[in-house]
Amino acid sequence: MLASRTAGSALLAALALATFPAPAPAAPLPAVNYVALGDSYASGTGAGDYSDVRCTRSRKAYPALWATAHAPASFAFAACGGARVPDVLGDQLGELDSDTTLVSLSIGGNDSGFASTMLSCRYSTLPACERALSEAGEYVVNKLPAELDTLYSTVRARAPHAQVVVLGYPHLYKEGGLCPGGLSSGKRTALNRGSDLLNGTISERARAAGFSFVDGRAAFAGHEICTGDEWISGSTVHPTAEGHEAGYLPALTGAVTAGRGQ
Repeated sequence: MLASRTAGSALLAALALATFPAPAPAAPLPAVNYVALGDSYASGTGAGDYSDVRCTRSRKAYPALWATAHAPASFAFAACGGARVPDVLGDQLGELDSDTTLVSLSIGGNDSGFASTMLSCRYSTLPACERALSEAGEYVVNKLPAELDTLYSTVRARAPHAQVVVLGYPHLYKEGGLCPGGLSSGKRTALNRGSDLLNGTISERARAAGFSFVDGRAAFAGHEICTGDEWISGSTVHPTAEGHEAGYLPALTGAVTAGRGQ
């Protein structure tokens, strides 16, 4: 009887192995070749610890932090403070090729007159601030879409196999309430509405190109200038090192992971 049971158990085990083979080991993920493009919001202006002072490329900027955390096979940090769309086209896309698998990109703020608009809103009246934002808005609506389309199509042509993540801009200021040493409530609201218009154009054209869009407003929500926990510097009006680490970095990481279906 014991021999019969042993033989029966062995037969069942053999049938189980034949019916349910061991799963094959998962294929290793392909090597990541990462290129970071864009302007000061990508280069890390205001974050400190610069590896390139001319372009204000910071070791604390989200592209460098992502590369440190994920150890890609290659990493090219081409983003440069002050860059506009023509600068990315002319100076940064040489880092892309058919082996590039990941691209991050932040651009459009300087093209729409970010610096001059901020000066008007900081040092002039509310009507002057609103006029500057209106002029910037006309550019965002009438000219920037075609410029972004040209850039995005060129990025795709240079890096045909890459996952491309476009990162938008945060709201700069808390709306409502007091902002000691900052801007009036009206100016803060006007600037944030300008950011909404800019982000809307960028996200629309990025998605039309088949790229992912990361909303900087969501990434920095509750941490704007004049909140109790600022991730944007009131002096440079750029993300701080903490803003890159706690705002942009997890947002980029989430977009990359979602794009790979992991």
